[in-house]
Amino acid sequence: HFMAEFRQTLAWSVALAALFTAASGWAATRAGLRPLRRIAALAENLSASQLDQRLPEAPLPAEIRVLAAAFNTMLARLEDSFRRLSEFSADLAHELRTPLSNLMTQTQVALTRARSVEEYRELLGSNMEEYERLARMTGDMLFLAQADNRLLAPRREPVALEAEVDKLFEFYDALAADRGIRLVRQGAAEASIDRAMMRRALSNLLSNALRHCPVPGTVTVTLTRAPDGARVDVANPGEIPGASMARLFERFHTGDPARRISGEGAGLGLPIARAIARMHGGDLVAGNAGGRAVFTLTLPVGAAALRIERVSYLASGRVVEFVRSLYRGDAYDFAAELQIPSDNQGMTP
Repeated sequence: HFMAEFRQTLAWSVALAALFTAASGWAATRAGLRPLRRIAALAENLSASQLDQRLPEAPLPAEIRVLAAAFNTMLARLEDSFRRLSEFSADLAHELRTPLSNLMTQTQVALTRARSVEEYRELLGSNMEEYERLARMTGDMLFLAQADNRLLAPRREPVALEAEVDKLFEFYDALAADRGIRLVRQGAAEASIDRAMMRRALSNLLSNALRHCPVPGTVTVTLTRAPDGARVDVANPGEIPGASMARLFERFHTGDPARRISGEGAGLGLPIARAIARMHGGDLVAGNAGGRAVFTLTLPVGAAALRIERVSYLASGRVVEFVRSLYRGDAYDFAAELQIPSDNQGMTP
């Protein structure tokens, strides 16, 4: 009789202990997964207008705090991207509205009454200026879109940068003299670049420097040779405001709204110059030094630059041959096609 009661008591104890353990495990699991459910709920309700929401990291366990921090970082990047996209759309609409409004207004005024041939010629000339402004803006936007999607491959050739700078000085000399600004070049350098693209980038940098240089003043272009590349510094007196530094390379950002109203550029010159530098494997950065605004363009030379060129060439043309070789079942030697050397070999252009 005693053993029977003992077995019954033991069975109830084991059953209750198992039930308590299961309930405790369920409660602990539910409490542990509560932050994940919160993340899932936030992600489910997330929209473009609610990207400012964040997960509180303090009360979370250490294991999940890392996930919450990464999630908040992702939301911050998305919020910044959407903000830039919204500002870009608004700026683009504003830039297009101004010339279109000018064209409509001038045409409506011209249609109010009959006018002489000379007046019509003047009207057409004014309209032509607005059409050219629209064409330049459209061409710049197309160039940036192609650069963003890596559809442009630089046609590299050895170029003496000092010769290109001197040619641009000749082009801007009359404008600089009219404003009382001196153009000075220092140093010399050579790089393997696309001549037309780099001339456009340097022209944008010079135009920007002339636009913001105080009168009288000096715009200095310094060329520097380095073992791993070439460096171009374009400097003018006056410092870049801290508020504008972060947005300096954003599209349609002009810093001073008065310049946009007066038609002095659409704010695409610096983004295009940076895109060209990055297409060559370099970069364009801005800063202040010694009371001057300095734009530094770096360009790689040698094997690194040629490797970038060949990879871009593969992406734009040789990828077709690669796909054909896969279809035929043939082998395709990327290293031979790109002429990529080993670490102790040189690269032949």
